[in-house]
Amino acid sequence: MRSTGRESLTNLLSVQGARRGIVAVLVSVSILMLGPFTETLMAKRASARLQLKPVSFSQLPGWRQDDHSAAFATFQRSCRKLISRHVSFASAGESAKPDKLISVCKATRKIKTPLGRDAARAFFEAHFTPYQMYATGHKGLLTGYYEPELKGSRIKTPIFKVPVYRRPPDLVKLKRRTGYGKKFKGLSAARRTVNGLEPYPTREGIDKGALFGQSLELLFVQDEVDFFFLQIQGSGRIVLPDGKRIRIGYDARNGYPYTSIGKVMIARGLATKEEMSLITIKTWLRKYPEHARVLMWENKSYIFFRELSDRQGRNGPLGAMDLPLTPGRSLAVDTRYHALGSPIYVVSPKLSHGGRNGFRRLMVAQDVGSAIKGAERGDIYWGSGETAGKLAGRTAHKGRFFVLLPKGRRK
Repeated sequence: MRSTGRESLTNLLSVQGARRGIVAVLVSVSILMLGPFTETLMAKRASARLQLKPVSFSQLPGWRQDDHSAAFATFQRSCRKLISRHVSFASAGESAKPDKLISVCKATRKIKTPLGRDAARAFFEAHFTPYQMYATGHKGLLTGYYEPELKGSRIKTPIFKVPVYRRPPDLVKLKRRTGYGKKFKGLSAARRTVNGLEPYPTREGIDKGALFGQSLELLFVQDEVDFFFLQIQGSGRIVLPDGKRIRIGYDARNGYPYTSIGKVMIARGLATKEEMSLITIKTWLRKYPEHARVLMWENKSYIFFRELSDRQGRNGPLGAMDLPLTPGRSLAVDTRYHALGSPIYVVSPKLSHGGRNGFRRLMVAQDVGSAIKGAERGDIYWGSGETAGKLAGRTAHKGRFFVLLPKGRRK
């Protein structure tokens, strides 16, 4: 959810994905799916392992039964962003420009009214060719995420005393290949000081007061545990004392890689893999409050937030494209393999809460996540609130990706 800080619930809980194998002769094709919002091009090693097999739409399980009208509305919103930002990426390099996708997007501008299911399906079939994806060494795994809702206040009170910090002005994002060496190994950000750059305080350091007195408090919430999970999701809704709801979104992180406290609990014998769940973690943290902070400090990563304006936040939390996410249609992906804005047909027969026949749905790549690694690795956005949280917590299933690539794309 607009974040390299956001982690799916499955990665938080350390649920292991199952392997999947495809016995087929797959045709290798060159990949022109690297989007303008990705920082680097796909590594050659990953590209060599990636294979795609062209298939027909009739071969996609449940294709005709899906609500393509909902998928088209989500795709059309992404297209507006792609078109508006196309010029700014003109110097990014020929292979980084999704020219064919932009061409399809321009066709959506002629459509001024919502399309029905049949018309929307016809649009996708006319402009795209589906390819079954397979990447050697990668698991096909679907997880889920959601937008939490917490009670909070703009001022500190005896009830609301857990600070939600905005991005500090001395936080510097580290660029790759800058020669910082071992001092910043594995870090993505640092702190600017009079003596140069230094590692930023960890979660423990921040909780102990490293940012006190700098007027960085954006809001205050009631519960440290709930706020910890909000940071993992990367955005959320805050209900103020007067009943007004505001949205906050990811703005930056302190630069440390994410650590799963679920894995830490399993390693320390506090829980087994079989009993590990979101409820297990929350129950343990609340049962042993004197140890809860120390366990949460194992995750050194800390997320800073910004308040979204009424215009930005009225339609939902923002993903990596600065667009509101659509429940059940927005997918977080690995941008080494997928251009943001690309349509992807996702199939997971055993994901039962996705539908009577499992999850068979056309989605749009609109978000990223630091734990979303691999060609067939996706994180489904389920929506806001408690019900969505339960859906996200129950999502950890094998999945297949069928990527829709524009017809006539260059070989």
